[in-house]
Amino acid sequence: MRFSLPIFDIRNLSLQIANQTILKNISLQIFEGEYVAIIGPNGGGKTTFARTLLGLQKPTSGEVLIYGKPIEQFKNWEKIGYVPQRATLTDKNFPATALDIVKMGRLANKGFFAFYNEEDNNKVQEAMEKMSVWQLRERLIGELSGGQRQRVMIARALASDPSVLILDEPNTGVDIISQKIFYDLLRELHTNDHITILFITHDIGVIADDITKLITINQTAQVCTSPKEALSCEDMSKLYGVQAHLLANHRKGDIC
Repeated sequence: MRFSLPIFDIRNLSLQIANQTILKNISLQIFEGEYVAIIGPNGGGKTTFARTLLGLQKPTSGEVLIYGKPIEQFKNWEKIGYVPQRATLTDKNFPATALDIVKMGRLANKGFFAFYNEEDNNKVQEAMEKMSVWQLRERLIGELSGGQRQRVMIARALASDPSVLILDEPNTGVDIISQKIFYDLLRELHTNDHITILFITHDIGVIADDITKLITINQTAQVCTSPKEALSCEDMSKLYGVQAHLLANHRKGDIC
């Protein structure tokens, strides 16, 4: 039994767009220190769910509390880092360096018209070093590989020194080797920096040993606090509506 205040407390959340039900009667909680994987079929509502947690999408009914406050009253958005879907697919002609991109992550603290100070510069450098992209700071973002852009975007989210990191399928356009590096970095952020992680993904097998909670979303939501027990081929086939096959990760696990 938990007695701590949840970071996100979602109560009877439903959302309709143009008379189409996207999310239906979702109630769940996410606590500090958890590593949560969110899975489900394309169009099932995963991204909409994440955007609702961030106040970017208003529910039709129900409510979201963040650190015990209704989302409309929550002001400390710097505590929540966000990497949106397809963030790595940057326009190659975009005239900004990797350093410029990561500096944008400090705007949640300062506003658009404030000046950067030494603390801001230190936080930006710390985030870039943590993601191993400080050496790329003068490179244009369009010149970087998919894996490098991925780590720059994570560094941008980390620049505000968040306690929660929400990632929406950040591996789009990223090669296998870069994905391995990325998963290792996420593990370090969770284990060493104690950052709560919400990770929307289709690659559940590779992080099965790391996650502490699994949320499946297909309009409604189901929560499992024993993720590996839920990762059966039968369960995944029901969720995705097709015959599913789960592959073991690089460390251990069964193969279906």
